[in-house]
Amino acid sequence: MKEFGYARAGDAAEAAALIAQRPDATYLGGGTNLVDLMKLGVTGPGLLIDVSRLPYDRIEHREDGSVLIGATVRNGALAGDPGIRERFPLLSQALLAGASGQLRTVATVGGNLLQRTRCGYFQDVTKPCNKREPGTGCPAIGGAHRDLAVLGTSDHCVASHPSDMAVALVALDAVAHVRSVDGGSRTVPVAELYLLPGDTPHRETVLDHGDLITAVELPPPPHGARMRYRKVRDRWSYAFALVSVATAVSVAEDGSLRDVRIALGGVAPRPWRARIAEERLRGGRPDEETLREAARAELAEARPLPDNAFKVDLATDLIVAGVRDLVARRDRA
Repeated sequence: MKEFGYARAGDAAEAAALIAQRPDATYLGGGTNLVDLMKLGVTGPGLLIDVSRLPYDRIEHREDGSVLIGATVRNGALAGDPGIRERFPLLSQALLAGASGQLRTVATVGGNLLQRTRCGYFQDVTKPCNKREPGTGCPAIGGAHRDLAVLGTSDHCVASHPSDMAVALVALDAVAHVRSVDGGSRTVPVAELYLLPGDTPHRETVLDHGDLITAVELPPPPHGARMRYRKVRDRWSYAFALVSVATAVSVAEDGSLRDVRIALGGVAPRPWRARIAEERLRGGRPDEETLREAARAELAEARPLPDNAFKVDLATDLIVAGVRDLVARRDRA
């Protein structure tokens, strides 16, 4: 591991001042991903700025039904929060589907959003990787790519985004609160936080050096919404998604879909909001044929490789099942 310095920031201003002086500095939250990458030699920051004790560790439930989640809230605490479990169950389900109980106790909300890909070539410094070293190539395209992306890829990168939590947040229209090094603040929809690889796969988010995520805000859930997170993986625990789907639906009295939200995980370099499928389904009656046509339209632009082509059919089936089962629950209620 490369030698590095360590500093604990007392407040956001101190953290910004420290990182502004060092282009090789980075923020440290729970460290569950960053420290692993440092051990592997994938990344080697010269200075770690510990922001885990900044005052962003609260979950604020507001009267209008919205929630403000501090960036240093631990994943386990968020998953177990009674208000989240009651009104945003797919977020709790997504968190519980990720990692292990031990890691959820340490990992932070902000860190979860910014975790790096788990592509084997990215993590192996003996192999070329455009994401790690631009211009060296993407051996995954002709190599081991079964677990990687089929949507939003490019000829330079086919890595998939690993976060379960981010998929749920995208489906819930969450926004990230971001503080810049000059003290300014802005909000970024989580759906727009991540960049597709294009010809610059080493650029993964819209954040600039020194930008600090301070919170994630959830708007009130749609009236009468039912929601669920489903994850297909190779084993029951401690495995990343082959395909996952976060679904939230609200059904009108006539049986039509008043609102529908769908986001996919495991299929793209970022959490994938299925807006084509949503548009086709919104306002209509969700019979099996309509659901399958909408799901197929969403996956029409997929660029599967030989060993992950199965993800196209799997994602289609999960979209169909996700909406159908939630509507059936409403009908039985």
